[in-house]
Amino acid sequence: MMRVVILSARTGWHTDELVRALTARGHLAAVVPYEGLTATVADGGRPASARAPAKLTSEQISLLDADVVLARIIPGGSLEQLIYRVDALHWIENRGVRVVNSPRAIERSVDKFYTTTLLHDAGLLVPETVVCERVEDAMAAVRAMRDVVIKPIFGSLGHGMVRVSDPETALRVVRALDQIKSVYYVQRAIDHDGRDLRIFIVGGRVLGAIERRAPAGEWRTNVAIGGSATAVDVSPEIERIAIAAAAAVGADYAGVDVLPADDGSLYVLEVNGIPGWQGLQQATGIDVAIAIVEHVEKCVRPGSSSERPEEPLPA
Repeated sequence: MMRVVILSARTGWHTDELVRALTARGHLAAVVPYEGLTATVADGGRPASARAPAKLTSEQISLLDADVVLARIIPGGSLEQLIYRVDALHWIENRGVRVVNSPRAIERSVDKFYTTTLLHDAGLLVPETVVCERVEDAMAAVRAMRDVVIKPIFGSLGHGMVRVSDPETALRVVRALDQIKSVYYVQRAIDHDGRDLRIFIVGGRVLGAIERRAPAGEWRTNVAIGGSATAVDVSPEIERIAIAAAAAVGADYAGVDVLPADDGSLYVLEVNGIPGWQGLQQATGIDVAIAIVEHVEKCVRPGSSSERPEEPLPA
């Protein structure tokens, strides 16, 4: 029996699914918010043998006494708030509690620039990409590549992405972003017949895959903006690519977006380290939450929780 804390920005379908799966497998689960994190480190100058134990709690739940922390959506906030929340995940991990996905994997996958460099260095094919801070450098990339997608470095569900091929339109987009001190992530647009693949990886294997198709008049395939999802079997080569992409960011589980180009090339666009799976589950019938919990059971150190009494997570 494991005691599992799910850290999330909010409760909803995904946290409900994880609680259901954990309970079905005989584990204790609690969902708590990142905003409630309270760290207490108080030694009062006393010798190490007499120091009070450090604490990290949220909603009266002790995260340092959990066997596993499942890190879900980190809420937006100030730079200080975001750094504190991720640092808390690092501290939890340093204290011997398994964090899934690890804070390192989350840091790598939430940043499109960092992800792209890791994928490239792992030998995977990514679209030509320029990341810069100056307007003139962004516009030079636009003029060189001609048809581009300008994306936010941080973002998901297709929000904030703009595809442009006209330099004047691109300049208006870039100047608007300059007003909010954005970093420009400019990527060559790939012709792909309005479809891509989302492959879900758990524990270094492909759990399932869907083909996503863009709605009429739209180039983005995200289900969240109206794209359709169909279950598909993918080739061994696509499986290899997706598994390697998840490994490149160090994710226990991930959603990997692969773009089959019109010329037959297979580009990796994104590795989502805090992936949703509602669309994939609806299309495939796979119980994703159970698969994640079964993987976590294999990761927890043997004997860490099997002898504990069945009791609530302590405050």
